[in-house]
Amino acid sequence: MSSTCYHCGQANPADTPFTITLLGETRELCCPGCEAVATAIKQNGLEDYYQFRTEKAAKGDEQILQTLDALSVYDEPALQEDFVYQTDNSKQIQLTVEGITCAACGWLIEKQLSRVAGINQVAVNIAERRALVSWNASTITLSQILKTLQKIGYRALPFQPDEHEKSFKAENNRFLKRLGLAGLMTMQVMMLMAALYFDWFGNIDQETKQYFYWVSLVLTTPVVFYSGSVFYIGALKALSVRSVNMDVPISIAVLATFFAGLKSTLLAEGEAYFESICMFIFLLLLSRFLEHRSRHRAATISANMQQFVPVTANILDDGDKPTQGLAKSLKAGQRVLVKSGETIPIDGTILEGSADIDESMLTGEFEPVHKQVGDQVFGGSVNRVGSIVIQVEKALKEALVNQIIRIQDAAMAVKPKAAQMADVFSQYFVVAVLLIALGSYLYWSVQGSEQAFWIAIAVLVATCPCALGLATPSALTCAMARLNKNGILLKRAEALEQVNEIDLIALDKTGTLTEGKFSLRHTWVSKGENTDQVLAIAATLESRSEHPLANAFAADNLLHLSDFKVVPGYGVSGHIAGADYKMGSVVFTAADSADFPAQANVFLSRNDSCIAAFEVTDKLKSNVIETLRLFDQQLIILSGDQQRQVEQVAQRVGITTYYGGHTPEQKYQLVQTFQQQGRKVMMLGDGINDTPVLASADVSVAVGNATDIAKSTADVILLKDKIDILPTLFNVSLQTKRIIRQNIMWAVGYNFCILPFAVGGLLSPWMAVIGMSLSSIIVVTNSTRILK
Repeated sequence: MSSTCYHCGQANPADTPFTITLLGETRELCCPGCEAVATAIKQNGLEDYYQFRTEKAAKGDEQILQTLDALSVYDEPALQEDFVYQTDNSKQIQLTVEGITCAACGWLIEKQLSRVAGINQVAVNIAERRALVSWNASTITLSQILKTLQKIGYRALPFQPDEHEKSFKAENNRFLKRLGLAGLMTMQVMMLMAALYFDWFGNIDQETKQYFYWVSLVLTTPVVFYSGSVFYIGALKALSVRSVNMDVPISIAVLATFFAGLKSTLLAEGEAYFESICMFIFLLLLSRFLEHRSRHRAATISANMQQFVPVTANILDDGDKPTQGLAKSLKAGQRVLVKSGETIPIDGTILEGSADIDESMLTGEFEPVHKQVGDQVFGGSVNRVGSIVIQVEKALKEALVNQIIRIQDAAMAVKPKAAQMADVFSQYFVVAVLLIALGSYLYWSVQGSEQAFWIAIAVLVATCPCALGLATPSALTCAMARLNKNGILLKRAEALEQVNEIDLIALDKTGTLTEGKFSLRHTWVSKGENTDQVLAIAATLESRSEHPLANAFAADNLLHLSDFKVVPGYGVSGHIAGADYKMGSVVFTAADSADFPAQANVFLSRNDSCIAAFEVTDKLKSNVIETLRLFDQQLIILSGDQQRQVEQVAQRVGITTYYGGHTPEQKYQLVQTFQQQGRKVMMLGDGINDTPVLASADVSVAVGNATDIAKSTADVILLKDKIDILPTLFNVSLQTKRIIRQNIMWAVGYNFCILPFAVGGLLSPWMAVIGMSLSSIIVVTNSTRILK
């Protein structure tokens, strides 16, 4: 008699030589691939996988050694260009994992990879068959990670972003199939059972009643074991890691009611609540489907940004004749022609021409932005009017749209305190529900009630904390989507909570309140100095600087510069024509401001002797004054610019507290002082010199034209270069807090109100089903109000 493989379930060959001892017994296997997988699982102490799995694994690779060798190709840097993302200290990749069949598979993969040296983080999405892996490239290679997965029976390949929608549709179809079957069968069973309960058929004999019970049993069975399977898998996953979730009481209630009804039908005695089972599963699936759709609606606001980026680009490699090429193959330094009406294929800087650019897909602002030579454009935005040539700045995988998606994924992976508290409370609540249900059953059994079992079932169903589990995550997901749609990008989900506590907003001046587009208004030079030569030296120094002020100094013929240095918050220095030059603040250049007019704000020194001064002016951004009037929090200006200039801007915008001439260290110390006084500080900035203070603030915000280092430090990024969308952040934060409170109050209030009725035997199972399901649907629907 032939046996089946313990690992994959396929038939073993006669006299199979492949055996292994698992869970204390000798198991037969069909091939060397399954033997290698099972051995790897055993050697890593993960035999519990076989105990908790609900389906057989995929067949092992019979040519496993050759397969592992072939995986080495994924270590090639050129091949990793498209799908591996480099962070500060590690690399990160999304993998599509083949062979995942149940929740135990996800547990196995996470446990196995977390034990491998060099792997920093593993997160498996079972529904989408995906894994997010972060690793230290100096310790382990990508091929070694893939080989580790291969050895335990899972084939992994890099995840492609264009599969996102396909994956959702597959999951959506699974939901609809389960939901459709449950809905169809529920209608049929409800008609039969309701007719029996309310005696719509008149006085029918017992045999006919029994026949209706058998029909209801046949119709209910696929609902329980197909539509309801998602709850059992969730319960098994929780129990496999010695925990409980809301699927546990759901599974107990469904299976207990079904088998009680089966016994009643077989023995032709007692009660059967087949209609309650079907309705319970249908309404639960409906509430989860609504949550699934709302999450998808939220996620696609950022994920679907991929669809805005065109596949091809007009590349100007040789001469002025464009050639068609793939956008994803573009490299930094290449030139691309974008005609009127075309979508910009990649992030870059305009080299030739000017255009009106529609950036609504990034900022939510539908008014086209006029851009000219030197301005930055972003992949996915649309050239409405004009023809431009852009120079590519970075590869497509590092483009702004892809950065947004990755940042949003990372933000959603970190649960804020409200969600963490709700999760913990839900676990305790589930345990309490199970104990109360058991206590109710024991009490009514001692009282001799025949309804003891059904009272316990009603308690399980009525008080299942599904709505509580949905209260926080559904609201946060919708809030982040709403912000993203309005051009506000959250890097930390918990920052949304902290915004509610802010009572002091500190604003940098340049680039935040003002446009940061400087112009040179006046120049003063010391006696004996040549003005043109001085301007050439100034332009040469500023040509290497990222500070917006550098744009005020421009020259066609730059001088030879060496030993260039940037001192954040102070200025720049370098060696030109045998002399050491410094350009920046009066302190940095050791200038005597008395030698120049009071309006001078930038100084140039040679060999520590000041030779020139400049007045560089800026203008306020549009709508700044109107926007600042909307805030109830205290507003201050915190700037490195001269006190007199800061004072002028403060008077124009109506801010009475302002600090000028502050170095990055002084900004940092001032914010620390405010925090020690119990203030909750939000800092808005855009430059390198703002990095320390951004990192120290309770919530930090980088304005759209901020430097990369400022954006990497900030908690919130405004994709527009104006602060008029900042009130939206506060409004959504406040609305989210209010919605979460409403959701939790409703969920907890409902459970406490319904519990006495359920324990007292006044609530039949079908009533409990309707109440619990409506509670979850109300919570999800309430959360979607944030999107409007």
